[in-house]
Amino acid sequence: MYHQRAHLVKSPGLRYTASVDRAAFEKLVWQAVESLPRFFKERLQNVMIVIEDKPDPPDDSLLGLYQGVPLTERSVFSHQIEPDIIYIFQKNIEAIAGNDPQEIRRQVRITVMHELGHYFGLDEEQLAVLEDT
Repeated sequence: MYHQRAHLVKSPGLRYTASVDRAAFEKLVWQAVESLPRFFKERLQNVMIVIEDKPDPPDDSLLGLYQGVPLTERSVFSHQIEPDIIYIFQKNIEAIAGNDPQEIRRQVRITVMHELGHYFGLDEEQLAVLEDT
């Protein structure tokens, strides 16, 4: 059973303008992952992070998406072969950030942490509390 949970923003009708190149954006994503405390990094197993321009079907409010089975819902009897996937949507993040480099960095970090939070079993309410701190 796969769960889909997403990091959404409430800003319909976003504009797409000049953006960060993909290599620079990927670096921001990996910096966010590397900034995790060692305790969490050591527990990341069989997780792929995929960067795409936009979600399919299109949704301007979707910044990231976790697809998989959270660690809290697994058991020793689980037979997980396929990796969990975290999608990060570059164009939507750039649009919500107004193409401001510092805001893009901040939104990437928030989105990566949000989706990894789902991997670790946190729900939207728990993530909202963490994001407000």
